[in-house]
Amino acid sequence: MSEIGLFSFPGAGPLWLSIRLAAITTLVLILIGTPLAWWLSRTRSRWKSPLEAIVALPIVLPPTVMGFYLLVVLGPYGAIGRWWVELTGETLTFSFAGLVIASCLYSLPFAVQPLQNAFESLDKRDLEAAWTLGASRIDAFFSVAVPQSARGYLNAVVLAFAHTLGEFGIVLMVGGNIPGETRTISIAIYDQVESLNYGAAHRLSAILLVFAFVVLLFMFVINRRWQRQ
Repeated sequence: MSEIGLFSFPGAGPLWLSIRLAAITTLVLILIGTPLAWWLSRTRSRWKSPLEAIVALPIVLPPTVMGFYLLVVLGPYGAIGRWWVELTGETLTFSFAGLVIASCLYSLPFAVQPLQNAFESLDKRDLEAAWTLGASRIDAFFSVAVPQSARGYLNAVVLAFAHTLGEFGIVLMVGGNIPGETRTISIAIYDQVESLNYGAAHRLSAILLVFAFVVLLFMFVINRRWQRQ
């Protein structure tokens, strides 16, 4: 991806790469996070607490620690990385595909936890009424649970997207710094600071700062409106 891209300022390439990474990661997390959050909200299994702890690990685990283990597993000699090389002839590490996998794992709690909270707050009587009327469990889920959990989905999308957009440690460990492939906006800021180009670093940082503020403000405003309804 060109550094010029659709805009003329330096860093446009890393910005669009970051947006693409965040969008794909968020979509994948919603798809896999929905059934996981639903199971966690409904199960009484003894495995619930350990699984919740695993999901929440990225919140407290240093990115370099997770990045190191992902580098080992996704590397050409790792369990997953070796299989990927045999299948595609390319490595997962230092590639965009590797960044997507790492980002999904690192942003997992920011998608699962809002969805789980939303599902746990559902009125079970609405689901039971749908079952009584002949709806299957899947039909009841999509016709009752999902619409009533719209607020949770909004929070999950916003938090997962914003968290992925600002990733640094995981991106650097797993993806490195390859222009057009793995150089995200956070890596570009780091490059500018290392080069003592504080003006460019300030401009790129300001983009992330404004974006983070706007998306969080949007989320809080929408949530407050829903509370008043």
